[in-house]
Amino acid sequence: MELKGKTAIVTGSNSGIGLGIARELAKAGADVVLNSFTDNDEDHALAREIAAEHGVEARYIKADLSKGDEARALIEKAGRCDILVNNAGIQHVAAIEKFPTEKWDAIIAINLTSAFHTTAAALPMMREAGWGRIVNVASAHGLTASPYKSAYVAAKHGIVGLSKTVALETAREPITCNAVCPGYVLTPLVESQIPDTMKEYDMDRDEVIEKVLLARQPSKDFVTVEQLGGTCVFLCTDAAAQITGTAISVDGGWTAL
Repeated sequence: MELKGKTAIVTGSNSGIGLGIARELAKAGADVVLNSFTDNDEDHALAREIAAEHGVEARYIKADLSKGDEARALIEKAGRCDILVNNAGIQHVAAIEKFPTEKWDAIIAINLTSAFHTTAAALPMMREAGWGRIVNVASAHGLTASPYKSAYVAAKHGIVGLSKTVALETAREPITCNAVCPGYVLTPLVESQIPDTMKEYDMDRDEVIEKVLLARQPSKDFVTVEQLGGTCVFLCTDAAAQITGTAISVDGGWTAL
């Protein structure tokens, strides 16, 4: 339980990648704060479940990360932040000349600007505690591009750049900041898209996974949320104390091409 006594805030963590990361951090002993923009019984039940399973403290705090003041308030309400995982994100796909301005603004706000606000609020707490870890969930699209994803690609490239800047500003302190860049992850959202994609391409499930979803992922295997969580846990350990300002690919070889 190497992270016992640490508090981890994971944004966008009531499902998918964020929830998987939160579970792995709790498994390693960290108290966790879950977050999303909803405030349902199910959200708070997830926190209770994690607390009971791993013997840690776990809470759920609502915050709409498209709003800077709410992003900062999330950190303040948590009261402590030793580990910050900026994971919240949304996506929209369209040609750039048809890309809705409101979608661009929302993606930049949630996928990039929110990390600026949470980091700015968390750093004073980390400095006071004398220790801190910031892990920004970027994407393979933080290192390379795909068509029709202009806002997402721009935001994820920005997250990688923000991680490098924060790392340099904290380089003489016991605080690190890194970006994790996953390829395709089999989340419930991706899983739900498979049946429609099978119909669209007239393929079976295995063909859709290999030839469509994982077309650019050489391993032809999905990244798991547990693998991403394990990478985040490693970055919080003493073994990773000199790893800062990096973009770590967890993408089955995608960005090696």
